[in-house]
Amino acid sequence: MYSTASSGTRPSAPIGVDGAPARQSRPGMRPPTAGAGRPAPRAAELRDPRGRTTLVTRPMPEQGGRLRPGTVRAPEAFVDRVDPAALQTPAVRAVLANVARICPAFLPRQVLREGSRHILIAGTIGRAPVVAKCLAPAALRSERAEQLVERFHHEVAVYRAFVRHRPPVRLPRLVAADHDRCVLVLERVPGRPAARERHPVNAPTPGEVRALLGAVRTLNLWRPPTDVFGKPMDYQTEIARFHSLGLLTDRDAGDLRGLLHGLASTPWQLNHGDALLGNILLAPSGPVLLDWEQAGWYLPGYDLAVLWSVLSGDTAARRQISQLAQSGGTLARDAFLVNLVLVLMRELRLHDVPGAGEEQRIMIRRLYDDAALARRAVRAAVGTR
Repeated sequence: MYSTASSGTRPSAPIGVDGAPARQSRPGMRPPTAGAGRPAPRAAELRDPRGRTTLVTRPMPEQGGRLRPGTVRAPEAFVDRVDPAALQTPAVRAVLANVARICPAFLPRQVLREGSRHILIAGTIGRAPVVAKCLAPAALRSERAEQLVERFHHEVAVYRAFVRHRPPVRLPRLVAADHDRCVLVLERVPGRPAARERHPVNAPTPGEVRALLGAVRTLNLWRPPTDVFGKPMDYQTEIARFHSLGLLTDRDAGDLRGLLHGLASTPWQLNHGDALLGNILLAPSGPVLLDWEQAGWYLPGYDLAVLWSVLSGDTAARRQISQLAQSGGTLARDAFLVNLVLVLMRELRLHDVPGAGEEQRIMIRRLYDDAALARRAVRAAVGTR
């Protein structure tokens, strides 16, 4: 559900202002087929801490080979194993007590993530697979506690709003929520993340890229009849912040402010706000968007800018994103470029830290190249006004 920072080593693709810049079987052997002498997968009998017996079918091994263009890979089966040691850590026990208050029937099975900000626990309610997402106790004691609690409250409000106003994209169904204790219990959707790294070396297939871009575009064009969504991004403040940090020159800041001035009357779009590949699940029914903490109204093209920034190894995907961003005309192009520069500045601020390893240094150099490319595109856009 969350992604970790990693590096990509492939060269970046240019963006334009007016245009888009298995295993193999041995010879003679027939592949095994279902029902041809191979027994069906057996159900493993497990006994939960309450003494009840559950049957868990072990997943079939994944078959190798490439998919035809336009298809989505088969989702990964749930690895539903009991992990007693992980379930007994103090932080996990604390959040499980909060989950039990709103879902007494929740049966924990596996800790998916125990991080400094969030704890994710897979489990079941009856036969339904669910995931409990909780704010970690350590996060409540951190300096950013107020901001993290505010974001979690916003995500709870978003899921509740989506119950009343169904969005045109797929997302996990809300099962239960505790606003005060920062607990969300959501449907566990079968599938796999579009990438497990923030900046993946291996990009998704062309068919997967088309599917996730279609989902993001559909969301951006939706106008929900609700006042839950605000404007998470203060563009003038962000420009001033990166300027003060030395990531933007005086000319860069002036160019961005000039584009913003021309976008004063441009309608804003609903964006996911954190459309990283790790927050997009590839399911049989299509892409599923996860983690809605930063959803809100942005200048057009913010989600596209996020995807462009992390798909450094896929020239075709970047070209497709650029074409989508410019399909709305000059103002849409300018909004995308403003978003792109600020997203790249955020990535540099996040990753350009002392002690980076060789792979991360390669990624940082690529980010600086991308930022220089985006700056040139902004200057060209200002020159055409």
